[in-house]
Amino acid sequence: MTSTRYVSLLGLGFGDCGKGRFTDFLCGAWGAHTVVRFNGGAQAGHNVVLADGRHHTFSQFGAGSFHAGVATVLASPVVVHPTALRVEADVLQRAGVPDAFARLFVDARCRVTTPFHQAAGRLREWARGAAAHGSCGVGVGETVRQALASPETTLHYGDLVHPARTLDKLEALRLALHREFANLVPSSADVAQELSVLVDASLAPRWLDAVQPCLRQSPPASADTIGERLALPGTVLFEGAQGVLLDEWRGFHPHTTWSTVSTAAVEAVLRDMGIAAPVQHLGVLRSHLTRHGAGPLPTHDHRLDARLAEPHNADEGWQGAFRRGHPDAVLLRYALAAAGPLDGLLASHLDAVAQADLRWCTGYRDADGHTLSSLPLSDAPDLDHQHTLTRLLEDAQPLYESNPIASAPEWVQCVEALSGLPVRFGAFGPVREAVRARDHLLCLD
Repeated sequence: MTSTRYVSLLGLGFGDCGKGRFTDFLCGAWGAHTVVRFNGGAQAGHNVVLADGRHHTFSQFGAGSFHAGVATVLASPVVVHPTALRVEADVLQRAGVPDAFARLFVDARCRVTTPFHQAAGRLREWARGAAAHGSCGVGVGETVRQALASPETTLHYGDLVHPARTLDKLEALRLALHREFANLVPSSADVAQELSVLVDASLAPRWLDAVQPCLRQSPPASADTIGERLALPGTVLFEGAQGVLLDEWRGFHPHTTWSTVSTAAVEAVLRDMGIAAPVQHLGVLRSHLTRHGAGPLPTHDHRLDARLAEPHNADEGWQGAFRRGHPDAVLLRYALAAAGPLDGLLASHLDAVAQADLRWCTGYRDADGHTLSSLPLSDAPDLDHQHTLTRLLEDAQPLYESNPIASAPEWVQCVEALSGLPVRFGAFGPVREAVRARDHLLCLD
């Protein structure tokens, strides 16, 4: 038996499902002392709104940071963007969190995003044109790509305390990327600006100087140090980034992220820290589907775009349009199978049920006229299989229930019947005070 409770929050959609608000809520409700980010990087955008009006979009710091004393751990699979960490810490300080860095533990093995990664990632996405993948433009995918292609020059957070080693790796990276994009003709001022980053040999030492405050306030942490933190009595929350429908191996290729969203990914981090303990896994989903950026969304409805306000997700910027879709039983079944065994669900945006005329999609009609109620899950990682699913979704015609969902309790009952899992908590607004426990959800009028 252990006196520490481990809980993970895994998104069951295309991201933007409410992981931030539930992390914030559960830190208070269950007395969490640490939030672990175990996947993704600086492309995360987890919104927390407090009753007094304060708001922050958490990118790298854990979404429990408004609670005094709650630490953030960036585990080894996380891709760290040090200069973005500095910006986020400054924003948090203005929002009333002056000690975010003092509560941050960064695994020394975390891969590091540099200006060269960010520039190359943007150039690669621009070069795709109409076939863009939906990049966030912060360099996470490019960091992982380069680490796989050239492990010996991969920059890790622990390297940053060794200036000579860091500068050697930065120069090797810059030269490799400069060669790769040397023949790219600048089609705009933005492209020209990113190309200029790859030819600037003076940028590396200036960037290294800029990240020194991160290292002073949050030096690289060992697995032993992090393991000791995670073994403290109380609750540890694993805050997932993105959603399983964007998973690098289970999402709909190529419109995916370079990170893994699964129960296995959480448990692997705990094992890596020498901790053998059960984890309570909770899936997080919205009352309706959303997707920010390119990629299939079969139930997208322009009327929902107009009806459902989204104050923290704009259409401008790298990802492009933020789309809304009706709840989709086919994608829910797939997400549940892909994520791994879950112990319950958390549902956000239940207040939208009463205002949006939402209807359940129960199946698809494919290009050949066949009716589908589920998507096949491959036995092993297979990007060709995932690409086939992408093409299927792009051509799928959703089949809807004839009547709209009448109420939040009806939605909850339907989700529980589809999943075989209880909806533990539901949110009717952005603040933690708008979260309701299951018994209350089912008796709402």
